Amino acid sequence: MLFVDNNGITNPRLNLALEEYLLRQVDEEQPILLFYVNEPSVIIGRNQNTIEEIDPDYVNAHGIHVVRRLSGGGAVYHDPGNLNFSFITRGKDDLHNFARFTGPVIDGLRAMGVPAELRGRSDIFVDGRKISGNAQYATPTRMFSHGTLLFDTDIAEMLRAINPRRLAIESKAVHSVRNVVANIRELLPGDMTINDLKAALLRSIFDDGPVPTLGLGVEDWQRVAAIAHERYDQWAWNYGRSPRFNVQKSARLPAGKIDTRIEVDGGLIQEIKIYGDFSGREDIAGLEAILAGVPYDRERLTAALGEVDLNRYFGQMDGVTFIDLLY
Repeated sequence: MLFVDNNGITNPRLNLALEEYLLRQVDEEQPILLFYVNEPSVIIGRNQNTIEEIDPDYVNAHGIHVVRRLSGGGAVYHDPGNLNFSFITRGKDDLHNFARFTGPVIDGLRAMGVPAELRGRSDIFVDGRKISGNAQYATPTRMFSHGTLLFDTDIAEMLRAINPRRLAIESKAVHSVRNVVANIRELLPGDMTINDLKAALLRSIFDDGPVPTLGLGVEDWQRVAAIAHERYDQWAWNYGRSPRFNVQKSARLPAGKIDTRIEVDGGLIQEIKIYGDFSGREDIAGLEAILAGVPYDRERLTAALGEVDLNRYFGQMDGVTFIDLLY
């Protein structure tokens, strides 16, 4: 097995791009091991509807990255208290065999005094509480199996980011989640940092011997950056790839009752209908036509309506209030 040092990168787009580069473009016979820690991020599963998994207002206000990964499964929250691991191997005979890849991690945790075990198909638990979720992805010739390790994650922040538009997180909700998940740091017999955890796992995986490293040169990192730009930096991948979905929102405003029905596919508004008892000078179909085809994203909706006088359609309406009815 060869270890790849990610040079302390905490940008989730670059780390996911590095993982994809090692999968698709590094034809190495030996398995490859990668560790990385991300800045606050919500990492969306390949087949999920991004908007349904997050609170977009909260993540935007707090600078939380939202990035779609290659593998399936559910949305997960990453922050500096979360250590991510990935095993990249030749062939795909071990696709769905999570035990092969969680085993070395579990052994390392047990060596630290943490009684970890694989439960279900792909989760690592300690004393009935989850500390790790795992997912996989395969190409015709190679695969990776990757997972999270909750070390000292901010549970309250996690709940705010991945609960769609939840306005408030009560302390009892955080307490309830803590009964289901656990941070490894609170389970250790002694204290350590997340870097200590990574070092301890490396020692365990490589049997306290030297850690063979696969070095990456300037050209490798340029290719990683290109993958990040072409895929993980793109709204079309992170949001637009979401499956078809419908949105309905309504409110009683000074202009009257307004009810919006929006159909989104490929991240674009395919059809929008606006109903209500409001009175405007112009046919609301004109406003619906302006919004058709616009990416379902707050900034893009705001830009599309930038020169539109909404009062002509509603009698009384400001832009921010209307955008809240759409997004």
